[in-house]
Amino acid sequence: MLTERELESSYLGQFIPVHYHHNMLMDEWRMTGFKEAIDHVVFPGAKVLELGGGTAVLSWFAAAKASQVWCVEYNPDLVREAKRFLAMNPNGHKVDVIQSDAFDYLPPEPVDVVICEMIHTAMVREKQVQVIESFKERYLKKFGGPLPKFIPEAMIMAVQPLQQDYSFNGYYAPIVQFHYPSHLHAGTTEMAAPNVYTVLDFTQPVSEEISWQGAFDIERDGIVNALRFITKNVLSVVIERSTTIDWFNQYLSLPLAESINVKAGDRLYVRFSYRAGGSIPSLQASIKAGDTQILIDQVQVETSAA
Repeated sequence: MLTERELESSYLGQFIPVHYHHNMLMDEWRMTGFKEAIDHVVFPGAKVLELGGGTAVLSWFAAAKASQVWCVEYNPDLVREAKRFLAMNPNGHKVDVIQSDAFDYLPPEPVDVVICEMIHTAMVREKQVQVIESFKERYLKKFGGPLPKFIPEAMIMAVQPLQQDYSFNGYYAPIVQFHYPSHLHAGTTEMAAPNVYTVLDFTQPVSEEISWQGAFDIERDGIVNALRFITKNVLSVVIERSTTIDWFNQYLSLPLAESINVKAGDRLYVRFSYRAGGSIPSLQASIKAGDTQILIDQVQVETSAA
């Protein structure tokens, strides 16, 4: 009998099959960003832990400088493949691949750096927040402080209203879409500038409950029928250069339940709430958009119903 967490993990796609990891290895922005951040943070002789290691490529980056790396992966197929790949690469012997649940594992000794890439746009679907927060609690209880350095260090998340074309060869289908940040997307019109709705800083306690209410100044006439969610992962803060090493997830575009006619100069009010690691439909169902009075009425109705 599967536990509630195992059932949810299966539904949310936590158990990513081996063949999908090819896409991650081919993602140049992801690979170069993490390699640069790991090279910046990991010092010679460091002890490193990776939670949710997949093919162990990030652990291998760390092994270039670290004296020991523990790479934790739950999927036995990936554990087997990671060990095989590491055996083909220099410094692979410094990585110990362990089949274990990242929610439970602790290294045998204190570590200097923790790498965890369980990241999805808007922090939905994957358990980055829960895994890191539970790790902090277990680590402090066993080893005391200070906590290790985390890669990534933080996430900055923003939202933006769109006019999105949902016609596919004449077939109308308002559907969840993912777009690469580096590409122009035909059929996508930005109706206002993005608003930052939360910052997750892993040097501080992070709540899995995320909620926001705010307004956008509409820049052109048209309709708003989608919201774009943007996630900037701050992999490392480079203090000496006053800069950061970043990686952007794909944009997540969610169609609204109802389109909203707008004109340049209008104010569009939006609110939503969801749980980090929850499903995309749960985020989508929470979205309310309209003018001020509509949002106030919705809050009053929901409060009365509760």
